[in-house]
Amino acid sequence: MIYDIRHVTTYSYESPVSFARCSLRLEPKSGDGQQLVSHVVDIRPRPADRTARTDFFGIRIETVSIETPHRTLRIDSRSRVTLSRHAPGRNADSPAWESVREAAFEVNTLGASSPIGYVFASPLVPLLDLGTAYAAESFPFGRGILAGAVDLMHRIRTEFKYDKKATVISTPLQEVFEKRHGVCQDFAHAMIAGLRGLGLPAAYVSGYLRTIPPPGKPRLQGADATHAWVSVWCGEEIGWVGFDPTNDLVVENDHIVLAVGRDFSDVSPVDGVIVGSRKQKLGVAVDVLLVE
Repeated sequence: MIYDIRHVTTYSYESPVSFARCSLRLEPKSGDGQQLVSHVVDIRPRPADRTARTDFFGIRIETVSIETPHRTLRIDSRSRVTLSRHAPGRNADSPAWESVREAAFEVNTLGASSPIGYVFASPLVPLLDLGTAYAAESFPFGRGILAGAVDLMHRIRTEFKYDKKATVISTPLQEVFEKRHGVCQDFAHAMIAGLRGLGLPAAYVSGYLRTIPPPGKPRLQGADATHAWVSVWCGEEIGWVGFDPTNDLVVENDHIVLAVGRDFSDVSPVDGVIVGSRKQKLGVAVDVLLVE
């Protein structure tokens, strides 16, 4: 499958901004059945300086400096990717979750894909007794890791309400668990917290969804913006598998990976600092089109 992705971010300021410095994480990753074909970012006003680097998680970060006074900043990212991903079935056999937990703590590598980097608390995902207890209901003794993750994902989809007005990115995860309202980022963080509380490696994935669903299928929640889901390490043989608790889906070819980290703070598509206006409006528009 080939997808064309357009991701436009627009900042509008109440008063002129004299300087801006932004970090962009807008280049989709290659790997695990996904291949980046092309990527270009157009920025207005034009930056005075652009530099790129790759961080620990393998995310390509472009840092731009804008020295032209402006009241609107527009970042237009366009990418093409190919996908050929084959996920295990929801009922596939897998190792008992306790054995996966033990295997994760025996790993002696510290690379970006090493499971040991995703079993501890991170800036936006604390380990909560409430979250651990919630996840534990999906993982009785001896249950397969895939079956447990599918059950946890399904429970979040059915027991939490998708509500764009319920939270912001700084809303504490404790509050998300208590009110059971939020958006895809909250549901991903909630699932990650529960899994890590049980000692299971779970990563945060930022990316995109197919905008137009296949014939007869409902439109997925979060398809009009960047989306978030969870990648769970299921042992050496199976490896990392994606789970989308917002839509109750095992991730396959409708999900395009932009970046992977411990939580949203590692993968924010655009962040930075400005000198000038105190008030700003943010607009984000995403189109994901199937080419073939």
